[in-house]
Amino acid sequence: MQLVVARIGRAHGIKGEVTVEVRTDEPELRLAPGAVLATEPSSVGPLTITTGRVHSGRLLLRFEGVGDRTAAEALRNTLLIAEVDPEEVPEDPEEFYDHQLIDLDVVTRDGTAVGRIREISHLPYQDLLIVERPDGSEVMIPFVAEIVPEIDLEEQRAVIDPPPGLLDESQAEVASSREDS
Repeated sequence: MQLVVARIGRAHGIKGEVTVEVRTDEPELRLAPGAVLATEPSSVGPLTITTGRVHSGRLLLRFEGVGDRTAAEALRNTLLIAEVDPEEVPEDPEEFYDHQLIDLDVVTRDGTAVGRIREISHLPYQDLLIVERPDGSEVMIPFVAEIVPEIDLEEQRAVIDPPPGLLDESQAEVASSREDS
């Protein structure tokens, strides 16, 4: 099975390094020197990582055959894809691969059906579960322990404890108002 593990950003320096937006919890395993990764678009790859280092909090990679800034810039926005055994699970029991979460039923603590996870959106500060409701609409649920306290892979469901207003805007609570100041 193929998993997107990173997206190539801009070129860094003049020797072919690129910044990458990491999309895996295991970059030291998936993005290590020697790793051969498929790409999207496929015409760019496969790419073999020759070096990797962290600079100012960003991961920088260099690929075999990419020796200058022009070649590195041509890779911008390319997705890096690793081949993963579908039975493999992350070491941390609190972590999940996207393919484990897609199609899970989403229910509230009291068992009320919310919908089904259709996509995981990886944002810089947190991930979002994109849930399709039975009526076809979507709701975005922050994938944090306070809101998604339980993932049960055997039962194929995610249990959520949504704050007021997450599922129904009419129940939203206003925390403060500028007029109150």
